[in-house]
Amino acid sequence: MVAKWQPPESFNLPNSLRDWLLDPGSLTARLKCHGQQFRVQVLGQCIQACDASEANDDVIVGEQVLVREVLLYCDDIPQVFARSLLPLRSLTGAQQQLAHLGTQSLGQVLFNHPDLQRKKIEVAAFDQASSVANLVNYLALQTTQQPLWGRRSVFVLDAKPLMVAEIFLPGAVAYEI
Repeated sequence: MVAKWQPPESFNLPNSLRDWLLDPGSLTARLKCHGQQFRVQVLGQCIQACDASEANDDVIVGEQVLVREVLLYCDDIPQVFARSLLPLRSLTGAQQQLAHLGTQSLGQVLFNHPDLQRKKIEVAAFDQASSVANLVNYLALQTTQQPLWGRRSVFVLDAKPLMVAEIFLPGAVAYEI
């Protein structure tokens, strides 16, 4: 998922999309308000070295991270592709549970912690050549929405960082005006 993550001010975003991308609250909670049924589909979870294209000051190039990729659905319509990088050094103590979420939303767990800190939100556009576009094709989603937009930020829980990137898929409520 190679993307050029930038400050939101770098883009001229429609107000409705900007509202979704820059919302500091739980995306899970917000999506649940837009449908009868919400569910998480786990696409994969593995341990790998953090790639330079995803690293930042908190998640370091080459460090071992647990990569979790999921789809978030509302009423059986895929809304969001989420990719989380959880450094293994962060998966200690109470945070060990984050490695065993199954179909539970990471956001649901994170936003229940009063000490959760969210660092700056960065935004990126994903064109038809991106790996996200390959996922869209695999899911056979209508691709009239171009580019696809996403956000990422680092969350800190008990001084332990983890990075979450969320990309809105075609047909997502975030694109509705």
